[in-house]
Amino acid sequence: MVPINTTHTNPQHPAHAALAADNPSTRLNAALAAGTDADPALTETLITRCAIEPDLFVRDMLTWALTRLPAQATLPALCEELRSEHPQARSQALHTLSKIADTSAWPAITPSLLHDADDEVARSAWRAAVALVPDDQKEHLAAQLARQLGRGGRETQLSLSRALAALGEAALPALHAAETTDDPVLYAHATATERLLDDPEAGFELAIAEAKRVVALGGRHDAGTAC
Repeated sequence: MVPINTTHTNPQHPAHAALAADNPSTRLNAALAAGTDADPALTETLITRCAIEPDLFVRDMLTWALTRLPAQATLPALCEELRSEHPQARSQALHTLSKIADTSAWPAITPSLLHDADDEVARSAWRAAVALVPDDQKEHLAAQLARQLGRGGRETQLSLSRALAALGEAALPALHAAETTDDPVLYAHATATERLLDDPEAGFELAIAEAKRVVALGGRHDAGTAC
């Protein structure tokens, strides 16, 4: 992984104090100004603040500010942040990488991130992965993602389904393999995901409910076919 470029930091920059102010509106305005000015000297400050910023709107503005900076300034530091022991640091770095969408960052999306124990980190990794994955790696990524079908609650399962659906037909082999399971939760999630792939406008809850109904009635389809 590329080391952090420490030339892109300036602790004397006036934005430092504003980004750490008690008032979230002050921090939001400071992040907006940082993105408007697009000063690479703020790279480390913005990334460090992402890791600890409690306000969602401010975090989104920090991410926007980072997308305004040159990739050569941001990518090494963001990739290094993926090693942080703090979940928010990893999650926000992944979120920002997905927004920058520079495919050179793809090698930084490791299996450990895709399978991170923290749901928010894993969800961010899934979104980043589908934004950065090369075409020839899509089926491999789908297989990695499919290993987590049935994980977590509604939001986590929906995030995983959306990530798999975004991979298009490359996700079908992994979904069909998952549909051979004896686990009704995993089966329902796999078939609901395939419904979303076929019809992006389909409601996730309805697809899950229908898949569970099919299981309950003993009407599961053979492996490799849509439900």
